[in-house]
Amino acid sequence: MSLTHISVRGAREHNLKGVDVDLPRDSLIVITGLSGSGKSSLAFDTIYAEGQRRYVESLSAYARQFLEMMQKPDVEHIEGLSPAISIEQKTTSRNPRSTVATVTEIYDYMRLLWARVGVPYSPATGLPISAQTVSQMVDRVMQLPEGTRFYLLAPVVRGRKGEYRKELAEWQKAGYTRVRIDGEMMLIEDAPALDKKYKHDIEVVVDRLAVNADMATRLADSFEQALKLADGLAYVDLADSDLPLPHGERVGVRGSEAQPSVPPLASDTLTQPSPSRERAKSGMKNVGIPANRIVFSEKFACPVSGFTIPEIEPRLFSFNAPMGACPACDGLGEKQLFDPELVVPNEALSLKKGAIVPWAKSNPPSPYYMQVLGSLAKEFGFSLDTPWADLPGEVKLIILHGTGGKPVTLRFQDGKKSYEVKKAFEGVIGNLNRRLMQTESAWMREELSKYQTAMPCETCGGARLKPEALAVKIAGEDIAVSTRRSVVDALAFFSTLPDHLNDQQNQIARAILKEIVERLGFLNNVGLDYLNLDRTSGTLSGGESQRIRLASQIGSGLSGVLYVLDEPSIGLHQRDNDRLLVTLKRLRDLGNSVIVVEHDEDAIRAADYIVDMGPGAGVHGGTIVAQGTLPELLTHKDSLTADYLNGVRRIEVPAKRRKGNGKKLTVHNARANNLRGVTASIPLGTFTCITGVSGSGKSSFTIDTLYAASARALNGARIVAGPHDKVTGLEHCDKVIDIDQSPIGRTPRSNPATYTGAFTNIRDWFAGLPEAQARGYKPGRFSFNVKGGRCEACQGDGVLKIEMHFLPDVYVTCDVCHGARYNRETLEVKFKGKSIADVLDMTVEDAVEFFKAVPPIRDKMAMLAEVGLGYIKVGQQATTLSGGEAQRVKLAKELARRATGQTLYILDEPTTGLHFEDVRKLLEVLHALVDQGNSVVVIEHNLDVIKTADYIIDLGPEGGVKGGEIVATGTPEQVVKEPRSFTGHYLAPLLAQPKTEAAE
Repeated sequence: MSLTHISVRGAREHNLKGVDVDLPRDSLIVITGLSGSGKSSLAFDTIYAEGQRRYVESLSAYARQFLEMMQKPDVEHIEGLSPAISIEQKTTSRNPRSTVATVTEIYDYMRLLWARVGVPYSPATGLPISAQTVSQMVDRVMQLPEGTRFYLLAPVVRGRKGEYRKELAEWQKAGYTRVRIDGEMMLIEDAPALDKKYKHDIEVVVDRLAVNADMATRLADSFEQALKLADGLAYVDLADSDLPLPHGERVGVRGSEAQPSVPPLASDTLTQPSPSRERAKSGMKNVGIPANRIVFSEKFACPVSGFTIPEIEPRLFSFNAPMGACPACDGLGEKQLFDPELVVPNEALSLKKGAIVPWAKSNPPSPYYMQVLGSLAKEFGFSLDTPWADLPGEVKLIILHGTGGKPVTLRFQDGKKSYEVKKAFEGVIGNLNRRLMQTESAWMREELSKYQTAMPCETCGGARLKPEALAVKIAGEDIAVSTRRSVVDALAFFSTLPDHLNDQQNQIARAILKEIVERLGFLNNVGLDYLNLDRTSGTLSGGESQRIRLASQIGSGLSGVLYVLDEPSIGLHQRDNDRLLVTLKRLRDLGNSVIVVEHDEDAIRAADYIVDMGPGAGVHGGTIVAQGTLPELLTHKDSLTADYLNGVRRIEVPAKRRKGNGKKLTVHNARANNLRGVTASIPLGTFTCITGVSGSGKSSFTIDTLYAASARALNGARIVAGPHDKVTGLEHCDKVIDIDQSPIGRTPRSNPATYTGAFTNIRDWFAGLPEAQARGYKPGRFSFNVKGGRCEACQGDGVLKIEMHFLPDVYVTCDVCHGARYNRETLEVKFKGKSIADVLDMTVEDAVEFFKAVPPIRDKMAMLAEVGLGYIKVGQQATTLSGGEAQRVKLAKELARRATGQTLYILDEPTTGLHFEDVRKLLEVLHALVDQGNSVVVIEHNLDVIKTADYIIDLGPEGGVKGGEIVATGTPEQVVKEPRSFTGHYLAPLLAQPKTEAAE
């Protein structure tokens, strides 16, 4: 059994009820079922956790301390496991240095390609840079003024970790007496022990000379020695005090009498700040070439401009290393700068009414700023009562950016005394910059940062790299230009690159190009052809990041591995599903077992083996309702999944489409990301779906433009909308609410009760009970976040963390409160025999019944149950909720508020993690919102949702640069008639289905 199957016995993790299951190895297995039925508990928390734990346990204790070890799952035994790899949705880095190219390792191969095949070009002449000979180096130095003193250094260690004791001894044995270590000049015999954990720079002093006509021969010999020592590199550091020198520590130069040909040096400020110390302090500090240094290379230098590339190595093209990163932005490609749109968010306000928010919101309000603005108004002839939008452009520039050094008369009133000051006005943005630089207050920094937004670095233009790296080109392109390509464009570029290389270059590049093209091919095959290689990982959706990892795993070519995936179809249009399924089957065909938690019908039908969990969610789930091949599953009468696959149950097409209330919201000329001047109207009072293939511009239109512009106008939000002309019709809405899948809280102390506000009502209710009042307990007594009522032994966590060093941390239930989180006295206050700890441990549906006589609590709990979350616990930790569950908690919170009938709701793929039955319940809730007069806009790929829409805006036709246009608009019946619409193509069969008997 263990050789052919993964055999699980007695799985009781979370809500699993002693599950026994045999899964065929080397197969594509889909685990499906209602949201909360136990799919992830079986796939991730049991099978994956045990597979990974066993593999890590086989390693040495030393290796284990560097790996995160899984907790042992609650299961009797599992046989037939392989080393397990989990591909979840929350795995990609939010680090701004992480991009699509770096995550997939494509950038590592690109750096190698540019380093080995690239040709450096001079920025000054545009001509290829040729290698320098020793004679050319000597001639360059001889051009310096007579008597100029300098060091000739061999940079033997450049930004590398190590102790270098052996090397220092060898250099001393070879006759060299002095070195400069991390900017500090010293005798080799005085060199300190170096910390091997930090990177160091070591330069051997080969010679010290003063420029004169007779030194050419000696200089040539010295250059040859330096080049030999440092693999073709040499530094000439000028020593005269009247020449530009870098700021640094003064160190005494010793041993001058050893070389009488050179007089003692007057200036010893030849040090630069220690790179290792700088990097240790600030993480990654970019150390440029000092002003008094000339770099010589046997390899690359421009004879005309003197532009020199020290060495062409892969790290020159790394924006994460000091050698390659742009010094202005430290390789981030962007800077946080004050944004005029955030400084003046509402252009309808006048200066007197507080148009300049950071000046108007100073606490207490400062009369100084109004006097400055009044002085400018008198100087330049404008009124403080004029709306900002109506002020001349020249005046706006002066207010925001100052007078550019030109003095103006500023008039101030200090009590009864008035005085004038004639000086240059720094401008609002200049003022904010100065305050940010001078303040030592963390609160002030945070407050001022609200008016900043990320803008491309003005030095590198967003390329992230130094000019030296960008000077190296292949087929006329530097590495930054190539990383701006989309996956599909990059695939075409690298596939045809051999045609642009000579025979020698092709020989070098062949193996590198093979790796790059393969990886790009995998990304293309999983439906990510529209992504740009330089796109940062933090901007990717959960589905996109998961498919990137999937592509990387296929590229690794492993076999005999257990892969566990969490809904890889998220964010994929039906058209792209087929390519994803081919990829999953390819992973299986390599000899791997692939377990996928999935709700997508195509994926379920393509599986070799299906496990249907249920029958309900939470405490009502945790058992296997049906399992087997697709034909076997379809014969099960108790399976909800089978009912939907057989067509016995179905989400019906509405008999009538809403026309709306006659008003509309119109976004004019939206140009964010790949949108091509899109103008589209959304009829208010309808259920509108924004559809299109992956990367077609749905989020750019809906979130970056429509929501951002609406939130600024209606909610006063400080966010920058994507480029567009205007949004009209907002006067018909009173507020806009964006319900996304971000977590409702990042700590275990946050839970559905605290997020929806129900916990406040619950605490108030308990504080109002006779027993609590008799004891003088206030609502704070029933909070586990503050001292008083909580258990102080575990500080309200309910568990204690035991650090096990090289073993995983162990969490044990608190032996004082036994996991209740409260102290004994607090738990003695009960309502209907239940303490507050018992209430937090209830399911939502039990809480609805328990608090049926308490409307404020009952209504909030009822809303959670209505959106399909009746199975979660009232006090369930926010960190254990999936993205789809978090989104529905947010939806429930909004539904519990008093409806105005004029609210605009925007949801981004609300069906994530939802079974067919859950989708049906969610649609009932969303359509009920619209029936109350509100407007609901949904970004969606789920055809069951799209077919119930009143109105569709279909973007495309493709993704990325081939998208960004409106392909079709109208009712679903109108969209299916548009031949260019992929959505219409897949929607047509669903609209043609006859109604079921139940619907009739």
